[in-house]
Amino acid sequence: MKFTARIPVTAALLALLLTATGCNVLKSRDQLTKGVQAFKNARYEEATNHFQSAIALDPKSEVAKLYLATAYSYQVVPNLDTPENLAVAQKALDGFNAVLEKDPNDLTALKQIASINRNIKKFDVAKEYEKKVIAISPNDPEAYYTVGFVDWTLAYKNAITILAADGLTDAGDGNPKKSKGACQKLQAANTDLVNEGLQYLNKAVELNPTYDDAMQYLQLTYRRKADLACGDEPARKEDMAQVDSWIQKAMGARKINEEKKEKATQGGVTMQ
Repeated sequence: MKFTARIPVTAALLALLLTATGCNVLKSRDQLTKGVQAFKNARYEEATNHFQSAIALDPKSEVAKLYLATAYSYQVVPNLDTPENLAVAQKALDGFNAVLEKDPNDLTALKQIASINRNIKKFDVAKEYEKKVIAISPNDPEAYYTVGFVDWTLAYKNAITILAADGLTDAGDGNPKKSKGACQKLQAANTDLVNEGLQYLNKAVELNPTYDDAMQYLQLTYRRKADLACGDEPARKEDMAQVDSWIQKAMGARKINEEKKEKATQGGVTMQ
């Protein structure tokens, strides 16, 4: 008798629990909607609060978790090394890594992790994740471009440091006045970066023939290649000819892209 008498009570508690859970899910969706609206209006801190509330109400909401990580990522200030900025970056990384634990091939998470690491100057990690993107999506020109951009960034930093120690500033023409010792240091530091950068940037242009940003970094990377000539004047001049060629190609591609944008914005409402 005691057992059967407890059955209706247990059922009632279960119904109450399900009702409460259902209410929380609805409240979570409301917070998610408010967070998305705040995010669209660039109110990222407000969006973060809404997404946190959505997760508290419905811990199983993977969408809210993804949005929360994205909101954190938009609050990361590029190249700022303060503890506060790095802490925000880590929160974003933690969120996207949680996504990858469930789906290692999630392209959004991989790209976001690459972008965040690039913004906090962890360039090698950024390249690692861009290459993961390429492995999954081999026809993504932006991923190839980003690897090339990172390679140029690292090569440029090396060049500035080595040239400064040699008493020079970068002239952008292969710096033929540098010493033999400085040239050897540049070869050791930048040869692999330059070769990889050219490979990936060329692939980006192959996939997107009007990728003017990739063309601009091709000309910049050829300037770094010219640094490596080490007394080989014909080689330096050949690299500088490539610089001029890619500058012209970039200008032509930019013109085409601007014309496409102009055509896309024309039209509007046609009067009958």
